[in-house]
Amino acid sequence: MNKLLFIVLIVFTVRGSYASTSPDEGIWIPILIEKYNIKLMQEKGFRLSAEDIYSVNRASMKDAVVNFNRGCTAEFISGDGLLITNHHCGYGQIQDHSTLENDYLTNGFWAMSRDGELPNPGVTVTLLKRMEDVTEKVLQGITDEMPAQERDKLISSRIADLQASAVEGTGYSAVVRPFFMGNQYFLFVNETFRDIRLVGAPPSAIGKFGGDTDNWVWPRHTGDFSLFRVYAGKNNKPASYSPDNVPYNPGYYFPVSLKGVNEGAFTMVFGYPGTTSEYVPSYHIDMVKNHINPAMVGIRAKKLEIIDKAMESDPLIRIQYSSKKAGISNSWKKWIGEMQGLEKMNTIGQKQEYESRLTEWIGSDNNRKLRYGDILPAYRDLYEGLKEYTLINNYTSEVFNGIEAVVMARRIYELASLYRQDQAPDAQIVMKTKEAISEYAAGFFKDYDRETDQQLFAAMLTLYGETLDTKWLSPEYLKLKKLTGGDFNSIAPGLYDKSVFTDQQRFDSFLKKFGRSSLKKLEKDPFYRLAVDVSSFLSGNVLPELSRMNSERQKLNKRYMTAQMEYDNTRIFYPDANSTLRVSFGSVKGYYSEDAVYFKPVSTLKGIIEKDNPEIYDYNVPARLKELYAKSDYGRYGRNGEMPVCFIANNHTTGGNSGSPVINADGYLIGINFDRAWEGVASDLAFNPEQSRNISLDIRFALFIIDKFAGAGYLLDEMTIIE
Repeated sequence: MNKLLFIVLIVFTVRGSYASTSPDEGIWIPILIEKYNIKLMQEKGFRLSAEDIYSVNRASMKDAVVNFNRGCTAEFISGDGLLITNHHCGYGQIQDHSTLENDYLTNGFWAMSRDGELPNPGVTVTLLKRMEDVTEKVLQGITDEMPAQERDKLISSRIADLQASAVEGTGYSAVVRPFFMGNQYFLFVNETFRDIRLVGAPPSAIGKFGGDTDNWVWPRHTGDFSLFRVYAGKNNKPASYSPDNVPYNPGYYFPVSLKGVNEGAFTMVFGYPGTTSEYVPSYHIDMVKNHINPAMVGIRAKKLEIIDKAMESDPLIRIQYSSKKAGISNSWKKWIGEMQGLEKMNTIGQKQEYESRLTEWIGSDNNRKLRYGDILPAYRDLYEGLKEYTLINNYTSEVFNGIEAVVMARRIYELASLYRQDQAPDAQIVMKTKEAISEYAAGFFKDYDRETDQQLFAAMLTLYGETLDTKWLSPEYLKLKKLTGGDFNSIAPGLYDKSVFTDQQRFDSFLKKFGRSSLKKLEKDPFYRLAVDVSSFLSGNVLPELSRMNSERQKLNKRYMTAQMEYDNTRIFYPDANSTLRVSFGSVKGYYSEDAVYFKPVSTLKGIIEKDNPEIYDYNVPARLKELYAKSDYGRYGRNGEMPVCFIANNHTTGGNSGSPVINADGYLIGINFDRAWEGVASDLAFNPEQSRNISLDIRFALFIIDKFAGAGYLLDEMTIIE
């Protein structure tokens, strides 16, 4: 066994003490809960076993938790495939079904029978069947001394073999993911369902109450949930959409508790967290905090300014751009909070102090000095280049992804390339390519407003030239800038009048007749020229060096992780999130936001009424909800004359945990995770136990909205309700 693999296995098998930074910090691997976490979980109040959470021998909670549409989490709450997730996770689908005549974003949607449930082409739900530690199979014989290309090729080959053999003859899919920066590998075998139908969603004035103003903030009063149903073939296996499909029968679904939460109560979040970077060096924090985030916040602020104004001017544009705006604003506000949190915690300073201690430990032993002594100096030099190249790549992508005509122009690359060959293209390939582009274009133009895009075009190109050094600007952009004298507003109307990418009728006609002669017209189109030139410029001048530096960083990361684990050998490390199924646990807990300001852990309907403002879309409380409040008509969902809405706990969560089930000590569903509190939003890089709080919707508020507000109480009949 090679030296590196031996160290990794020692880390995961010998230590018995629990010495994480905070007892509530961590995003844990389900199959290792028995080994590392269950004792502490039970001490904190959990009354079940690790086998109840994850098992391949019997139905367990893992069989009720799914990856929803490749970016969120959802969970089964009935034996008939009923799923609950966040409103913002289903937002794109709600918007897709919305029109001026049937504005489901504003008014909500409720299928009053299964015949009324709405299909969502392209949406997927993925269920984990099993996971397995395959570290030895992947890393056997691998050493850090091997040439990088040879090492990577061998690892990739082994991963491909493992994935193929794991699913042979099953209909499942498999993926092997690295953990601990490539020091450990796990195999995941999954089953993916493709017939997912919208069942219900509250109006945005409930599901998105507070909008951007309240986003990432506590106290929160957002009813952030939506309901979907998974359909399968009559054999209970995944199938493409068909009217003949039947509701999927999951191996397990969560009972729903009406008992509520109290401060100090145990909570567990089970889901698919996206990405964290807890073990990076100080140089990485500096890059994010002081170089990348400020620039990205600035450009997104400009996008939001333009889109907000357009949405306020026209109800149709509000529908068209609601989902786009949500995607832009969520990260924009998070990055602001992240920068503030990192500054408040002095994260760079803390990392530097840790690195000084680590350097002293490395230097005290010649063998360690030989193995690890070069890592931090190499990081220092590497990040000087990474800061520049990462910003160039990210900012350039942000600029040109913000001009929708350029985005649309990219879609025709593949078709154009077929006609650049010497021989005539295959007719079948041409037809399929055109069909795919036509399908994309239909969705694109449904949610496209030319005037809004013109304003974005001028603003994005202006910022592009002001922010990046001239040597990093696309040649085609520089030509356009010279032509306009930098006044992109002056040229925009003419460009948009003529381009095939700014009008659906022009585009459909162009696509239908597309042939070799179309290339000349295409290459005169300014948006196509920009799209091609920017892609070529990045590919030739930025991405090769950025890729080289990221590859070098990955090699350093792997060794740095090993050094940290060897140095802090009494600590049980949790791996960074990587969109695989994880468990975090803690308790319902308030926090001090600042001196003398303490936030209680539960919000109520009273807070919604206090924020009511009919003049502001995000705070215009529906009349029916105000009526229920006035009468205190909460049914069995209220508590002590109040209607709970949201609660906070100190579970470690991140993006991707949106929609995750929040479970109580008995394994019952008590909430739906949807956000984090502003003061602790930097927890992707540094967990702050005093203020890192996840925000969850109280499940009783969701049931109250379904039953008392929407009159869709029949849906509760298929749930298991624990009074």
